[in-house]
Amino acid sequence: MLIVTSNAVYELRKAGETPGKCFEAPGIRRVAEGRGLGLAALEDGRLAVLRGARPRYLEPDLGEGEEVTALLILAEDPLEVLLGTEPPHIYRLTAGGAERCGAFDALHVRSGWHTPWGGPPAVRSLAGTPDGTVYADIHVGSIMVSRDRGKTWRPVTPDLNEDVHQVTTCLAAADRVYANTARAVFISDDRGETWQDRGARLDRRYGRAVAVHPAKPDVILASTSDGPHGDDVHAGLFRSADAGKTWSRVADGFPASTPDNIDTFHVAVTADGMGWACVGEALYSGPADAGPWRKAWEAPEPIRMLSVAG
Repeated sequence: MLIVTSNAVYELRKAGETPGKCFEAPGIRRVAEGRGLGLAALEDGRLAVLRGARPRYLEPDLGEGEEVTALLILAEDPLEVLLGTEPPHIYRLTAGGAERCGAFDALHVRSGWHTPWGGPPAVRSLAGTPDGTVYADIHVGSIMVSRDRGKTWRPVTPDLNEDVHQVTTCLAAADRVYANTARAVFISDDRGETWQDRGARLDRRYGRAVAVHPAKPDVILASTSDGPHGDDVHAGLFRSADAGKTWSRVADGFPASTPDNIDTFHVAVTADGMGWACVGEALYSGPADAGPWRKAWEAPEPIRMLSVAG
């Protein structure tokens, strides 16, 4: 797992070990972990390929003022990556450079994408399956799906809340899609054709992060709160072992409530079934499906995101 702060990337090889710093640079925006490499998007527009002792830098030619907001590694050798940006575009990065996806730009639903504050929408997160299906969550504008590794796109069926904050998938259930939204968790068992509202039983319904056990598709971790703003939004981490039909709060060894939201990318599940979540500088861990959690590590500055190889 990669643990990201504003200025460094740390690698955690297995539970119980202390994370080690593997990359340092000012202004780290997003990171993606692959099987044999990592990828970091920097605020200066460069991408750092993290493999071996020294990073290799790429300089994708993005549009003026565009910022990378999501990364998805499709292949590592040769490297093939999808970049999501703000304003909302998709780029395919290969050895030949970065090419903007015209089919994504031509989506008829783009005119309805918006933000509550009037700024540009963004591709907030990307998720994929081994057969090349890719999901892009638009903040705000629901989820777009590609069946061909990001070459063509269409909207999923719009019967989930459009204010999606993270989309994810599970290696053990390629047809299932999970979304945490402003109305909590929605799940599709048919790749976005239909959706079930699985957040009705949560104490609070404003959702941000979602993560899934890679071998147990019914085991989910999700964060929810009172809402996006306030002095104390009473955020909490919840687990489900039955695909969101019932939920329990993670509070044994983890804060029962936090004043700020547990944000997108702040929750993860590793291949060994351990759940992870960050609150400020603190990294917590515990079994994703049951059992107590504990504070596992304190970073030198607030943790911005966690990334686990898909």
